[in-house]
Amino acid sequence: MTVTDSALARRNPTVKFALLFAVSVALLFVFDPFTSAALYVIALVAVIASSGIRPRALLLGHLPFVGVAVGLVLVNALSRPGVEVVRFGVLRVTEEGLEVGAALGLRTLVIGVLSLGFIVSTDGVRLMTSLHEHARLGLRVTYAVLAGYRTLEELPREWQLIRHAHAVRAGVDRRGRPRGGLGAFGRAAFALLVVSLRRAERLAIALESRGLGLSPRTTWRPVALTATDGVFAAGVIAVVGGVITASAAFGALRGAEVLAG
Repeated sequence: MTVTDSALARRNPTVKFALLFAVSVALLFVFDPFTSAALYVIALVAVIASSGIRPRALLLGHLPFVGVAVGLVLVNALSRPGVEVVRFGVLRVTEEGLEVGAALGLRTLVIGVLSLGFIVSTDGVRLMTSLHEHARLGLRVTYAVLAGYRTLEELPREWQLIRHAHAVRAGVDRRGRPRGGLGAFGRAAFALLVVSLRRAERLAIALESRGLGLSPRTTWRPVALTATDGVFAAGVIAVVGGVITASAAFGALRGAEVLAG
């Protein structure tokens, strides 16, 4: 994936990864929809402004998280006991279920939009290099993940080549188009598996021949950790902490105690 230059892309990947993890953990203790909604709006605006993500990519990336969020709302609204709001035959929707479901759904959207911002602004090689330099990730893990990342990058191209090669050898139907179907898809998937295994074997041999795991080793393109990264981290923590504090001051914040009801 090609990462376009942006304010978020210039931040240290380890800092961004740590912030994403920290915000996700903090949201585990938030069970009201108002706090999650405020954080979602702020996160959405910040990601759009700082990452340069395209609207179509943002929309498509949202779809899986929206699906999970809708599922959480439905499950909690229909299964959680409480004050009945509406009934559909044997199904009853409760006020408590809607509140908890909305909180969990919005929490999913917050984590989703932050994850999208992280993905579109972070190059895989810089991420692993930064984790090795600043998070003390082991050499074997670093190079193994990098090799896997490169393999995954090549899979779409390999898939297209295999499909085109099979289409050349396949017969044509009455409309002059190559015959396809489930069988052709299965043959292409098996061929892709074989190609991936062979490439993985070559990568393993190449890594071992270059002394994988031996130390000390140098880094071709070090990823710097600057004061701006510290300011960025402090700003994110301040915003999240400020929203949660303000929510608590206005009496909107709810914790895990709502699950007991």
